[in-house]
Amino acid sequence: MSIAQGLLAEFDMEMASTRRTLERLPEDKLDWTPDPKSMSLGRLAAHVAEMPGWAALTMNTDELDFAAGGYVPAEAGSRENVLKIADDNVKAARAAIAAASDEDFMKPWTLRAGDQIFFTMPKIAVLRGMVMNHTIHHRGQLTVYYRMNGVPVPALYGPSADEPGFTAAATA
Repeated sequence: MSIAQGLLAEFDMEMASTRRTLERLPEDKLDWTPDPKSMSLGRLAAHVAEMPGWAALTMNTDELDFAAGGYVPAEAGSRENVLKIADDNVKAARAAIAAASDEDFMKPWTLRAGDQIFFTMPKIAVLRGMVMNHTIHHRGQLTVYYRMNGVPVPALYGPSADEPGFTAAATA
């Protein structure tokens, strides 16, 4: 099995759970924040939606330099817009992962801001850490925001208080 084949099985499962979470975005609460230091609910949802696109960026480039400009954080605007951002990014990410050879996954990738290098690591490590795990982390944060606003939390890895049954759809 290639690295891409192994990664895509997990990617597909996590992105399906991410979409199910984003489908619940309450449009009347986009500006809500639990604390002045926290992202707003809308910004957090947009961040979760944009992060899968970093997989395509990682596979198609050797670095991201924030100092070079060009990166503009996604804005929610609406549930429909967030879902479109997510769907477009997942599609591009999936294609980039599927097209990569095992050797491509081992090539180094760097995140920087000009001369300040945050990290350089193999692309597979970037996909697992900065894309997949980071998406999962913020998706979990989003479910806490939902709970605090009375939005039903989806069953993701098992039942939630709002979805006590665990269905095949929750694992697909």
